[in-house]
Amino acid sequence: MTWVNDHWSEIFTLARSHVWLAGVPLVLGLLIALPLGWAARRWSRLYPVLISASGLLYTIPSLALFVLMPIIIPGTKILDPINIVIAMTVYTVALLVRTVADGLGSVPDPVLQAARAMGYRGFRRFFGVELPLAVPVIAAGLRVAAVSNVSIVSVASLIGVPQLGNLLTDGYDRFITAEIAAGIVACVVLALLFDGLILMGQRLLTPWVRAQGGRA
Repeated sequence: MTWVNDHWSEIFTLARSHVWLAGVPLVLGLLIALPLGWAARRWSRLYPVLISASGLLYTIPSLALFVLMPIIIPGTKILDPINIVIAMTVYTVALLVRTVADGLGSVPDPVLQAARAMGYRGFRRFFGVELPLAVPVIAAGLRVAAVSNVSIVSVASLIGVPQLGNLLTDGYDRFITAEIAAGIVACVVLALLFDGLILMGQRLLTPWVRAQGGRA
């Protein structure tokens, strides 16, 4: 506890950086995965292609991807945080494309038919009917992606990008057990905060689920 009390400012600064590096890709990845998942569900021939391609993206080792980003994006340097954001966005998309496709596929056909009968077409039906009903499935995948992002971002400390992973590597190098423990606890707390925010957003976007629970 003495080490933690003496380094609160450092822990807070690293946590703030970690939130940005893990949180921004979560939002960007979802925005990219939504049209890709919709396309996979809309055109059956695209489904295996998009799902397989996104699955392959997730198999790329994180450290290798971080190191390769300056080559993929000319003009950037290996220590640029933007490289981590882009790499983490790739991983988020890889996790969410199938989730979005399966979420949209979980909407019952009678509901879609009723929406068509009421005049819902195209984007209006997608945003007004399909996407809201798919929120619980998408939120579940988003929670997995959030925890994954918090974990993978820690690897960026190996290439010198500051975040909570620094506590792990520095603590290991200097044999400071309290620093390592602080890094682990901080990552777990951050993952729980992300998870709680996603759950809160899900409940706000699906008020009918709360209503059904109340009637039960």
